[in-house]
Amino acid sequence: MLLASNPSLSEIDSIHISSRLDPNAITITQVDIIFVYSQAIVDLFPATKTDWYSKQRRFIAGAGKEIDLISIFIPQGFDSETASLPQRKSEALKVYVFAQHDDSEAPPTDITNLENILIEIDEFGILVSSQN
Repeated sequence: MLLASNPSLSEIDSIHISSRLDPNAITITQVDIIFVYSQAIVDLFPATKTDWYSKQRRFIAGAGKEIDLISIFIPQGFDSETASLPQRKSEALKVYVFAQHDDSEAPPTDITNLENILIEIDEFGILVSSQN
């Protein structure tokens, strides 16, 4: 008897975050990385940064075990932080990023299909790229 295994949906191996803001500025940016495991939650996911941060507690309570949330606080000029990822990361249907430093109407950044991710914070918001 052969056991079928589900293919990995999220391809994320690592997430590094760095700030390119002036080290003399007084800024700390919260970066939220949300792993979503249910299509119903994907369908209800907040459309903008403002929606996410204003309704975050209610959304998290309603989602229960259907999401994993990683919140990291990055001070200005911080070289790099490597996020600790959830064990079930490969089961996520979607993985989104929000940052408080981004524009208020910024949509979530979908990083589901990236492997080694660099999130950079600059004076304009966040930049997400894939590292080799």
